[in-house]
Amino acid sequence: MSAATHKELSDALGKSGSRVSLVATEGIVDSLRAVKSAEELKCLEAAAALADAALEHVLPQVQPGTREKRLAWDLESFMRQNGSEPLPFDIIVASGPNGAMPHAKPTDRAILSNEPVVIDLGAKVRGYCSDITRTICLGDGDSAFQRIYEIVLGAQLTAIATIRAGMTGEKADQLGRTVITQGGHGDDFGHGLGHGIGLAAHEEPRLGPGSSSVLADGMVFTVEPGIYISGWGGVRIEDTVILERGRARPLTRAGKVRSQ
Repeated sequence: MSAATHKELSDALGKSGSRVSLVATEGIVDSLRAVKSAEELKCLEAAAALADAALEHVLPQVQPGTREKRLAWDLESFMRQNGSEPLPFDIIVASGPNGAMPHAKPTDRAILSNEPVVIDLGAKVRGYCSDITRTICLGDGDSAFQRIYEIVLGAQLTAIATIRAGMTGEKADQLGRTVITQGGHGDDFGHGLGHGIGLAAHEEPRLGPGSSSVLADGMVFTVEPGIYISGWGGVRIEDTVILERGRARPLTRAGKVRSQ
């Protein structure tokens, strides 16, 4: 509520002589939203499937010379034409050095062969959001790309396979971060492993350093490790998952082919 509404209620309670008082609280609504119902899950699965379909439809058509903005528009157009409400966030298409910025905005830069292209998108169905990132390379890429891609993929698969209900968000983050650190790129992973998703693109739980969020069945969140190197680019692989029977099940399922 607004400060003005809070004051009106407080004044009214005071004048009425009521023993009722307003008590400041935090996290009540957030915690309720974090665990999804069966009906909410249907919406989230539909949003995930739509984002998957957009990637599977558009990516095979990408050629060297395709501009970042054009690819972003093609993805958005496909999702809107196939049932998405206004997208939950701006699509990211970041090629070559632009990929070193985790939240880069699409530019007029043309995508070149043998460089990483980070693509982050999501759809919205009946108010519920999805979030998926894939990193591709037109061509075989250089040896650095091959190596970094395998580290990030290993971190993501490890986290998805080993996250359990009852873990804190910090513990879940460590599962993926340890793989990246062991690969020599701990300093190049500058954000958390993931975040909750539902009616908002970012909500509880939070998976990252210092997070005390406790993971529970019914929670839907992303798993998105990444490595970002200034002047070269980045690699991020992200899926939306749900915790069921104590384990993570991916809702987004688009292929993770690193080159085409």
